[in-house]
Amino acid sequence: MNQRSTFLGGRDAAAFLGVKRETLYAYASRGLVRSEPGESGRERRYHREDLERLKVRHDARSGHGAVAAGAMRWGEPVLESALTGITSEGPVYRGMLAVALARQKTPFEAVAEMLWASDAPRADATKLEDAPRWKARGFGLRVPALTALLPAEARPVVALAVAVPAMGAVDPERFEAVAEVDRARGRVLVLRLAALTGIAADRARALAALKAESVARALLISLGARGGEKAEVAVNRALVVSADHELNPSTFAVRIAASTQADLYACVSAGLATLSGPRHGGECDRVETFVQEVGSPERARAAIQDRARRAERMPGFGHSLYPGGDPRALVLIEAALALASRSVALKTALSLVEAMGESGRGLPTLDLGLVAVASALGLPPGSAAALFAVGRSAGWIAHVLEQRSAGFLLRPRARYTGPMIR
Repeated sequence: MNQRSTFLGGRDAAAFLGVKRETLYAYASRGLVRSEPGESGRERRYHREDLERLKVRHDARSGHGAVAAGAMRWGEPVLESALTGITSEGPVYRGMLAVALARQKTPFEAVAEMLWASDAPRADATKLEDAPRWKARGFGLRVPALTALLPAEARPVVALAVAVPAMGAVDPERFEAVAEVDRARGRVLVLRLAALTGIAADRARALAALKAESVARALLISLGARGGEKAEVAVNRALVVSADHELNPSTFAVRIAASTQADLYACVSAGLATLSGPRHGGECDRVETFVQEVGSPERARAAIQDRARRAERMPGFGHSLYPGGDPRALVLIEAALALASRSVALKTALSLVEAMGESGRGLPTLDLGLVAVASALGLPPGSAAALFAVGRSAGWIAHVLEQRSAGFLLRPRARYTGPMIR
């Protein structure tokens, strides 16, 4: 095989590492090695960069620089956290499986409270109708001034990115970094985020959304969706499974900000800025565009074949931490189907899932699941990313609290590779 190839087959990968195939599979299941289906659709192939990093770790324990570089790229733990663990069954929040919480109709608010305080009541003891009632008195800023900054077509995450620092600027107590105070501030902030998602399109809806009895309902109102129990259950599911995912890029950015003792608004702003990237939360927008380009369920297979011919990746498929499939996607697709929607976009997305599965090219990720829910509800463009952002804000706040409790500054070192002093 060409030594410059990006991927190695299973046999070659195991030989490269000097381990058994079973050990290689274990590395992949733990997210230490990225993999994807081979051309035949049967045997998986493994990312050479990850294999090289692991080989350095096994064969040259003294090569700390290379190991550290690999740790910052993929898979190796760099921080201790008691919040969320990653398993083949999906994220586990303080010992509780996220997808199980979502299926049990556990309120997003209860999940957030559990993440924010280790002594909070167990989230599985609460049902949707018994959700903690979060309240906010206004948005904490001048709404006309905010909307003046936003074009009518501004996507929800853009509105949030503008609104959060503005809210921070007018909160004179924002630097009071006491855990209980920030938990109270977090409840208000997350509810405001949900209500603000649709403010660029309709200010009145946003104001009405702020009075909703749950974060899920606030999102539905602000984004102009029809309500109802099934719709609220679907959005609540999306929020719960999006709430946290260990040290993903946006959360790591939040923890760095928190380690400098930046205020809560600044930390959440760091998360929103990072989440907006197309390789993170912006992946939802790429999935939406992909579904729109395909146009109809009948064109799904042809569109996949066309992308494969051009060696282009399929947005919304193949998560490196879940080689056996992203469980969060499945629970959201179930929710979308329960809505019995006639949406062409939803049918197209599901046809893509079916065609990708039959060809062995990849399984759906959280991003596709969020797009499926947004499509089933008929939400406007950019809403899937908004569901992601509002849900993930709960995890960001939890990591702010944990990082402040840890008390140290996050300051990674670089391994210098430039020219030496002359």
